[in-house]
Amino acid sequence: MAIEGSSLATQICTHIASIFSRPTNPHPPPLDLMVTVISETAAQNGSVFLYGVGREGLMLKALCMRLAHLGLSTHLVFDMTTPPITSNDLLIASAGPGGFSTVDALCSVARSNGARVLLLTAQPETGSCVKHASVVCYVPAQTMADDREVKSRPLLPMGSVYEGALFVLFEMVIYRLGEVLGESPETIRSRHTNLE
Repeated sequence: MAIEGSSLATQICTHIASIFSRPTNPHPPPLDLMVTVISETAAQNGSVFLYGVGREGLMLKALCMRLAHLGLSTHLVFDMTTPPITSNDLLIASAGPGGFSTVDALCSVARSNGARVLLLTAQPETGSCVKHASVVCYVPAQTMADDREVKSRPLLPMGSVYEGALFVLFEMVIYRLGEVLGESPETIRSRHTNLE
């Protein structure tokens, strides 16, 4: 029997919300960590660079857009206008399952140029990308690395729980950063593109 749309939406949102009540020790809560690290970068007039693969990458593109609306200098890795990364800058990269060769390489390059690397991952102890991170942001959500443990058909397949959690986390980060940086809704709105 098919589940009604509103019931299905509630189940999905409840599942994603539960991610944020899970303990992250010894890592700090992801919301607090991201707000602190991005605020520090802004205080140094540094730029924020973002990268992720697949659907994780789409979530980071959305975050990049909102960081620009907050008035920060933000760049998506591989855009034609992305400048070189330097020591005042921050790379936010995501490797939900713990490692991707591209994420490993980019984090390594960022660190070798003196930048900080904030790595988002659901595998903070075993992932290959962790060794390149200045700061590990642990998002305790299911990814493709552990989705085979579920025997029945999952509500959210493969890495969808992690990706949905990133979307929610990033919205919370933007809300909190708006307060920390003293940005009003009107100022944030004024930075939205008019080329639409």
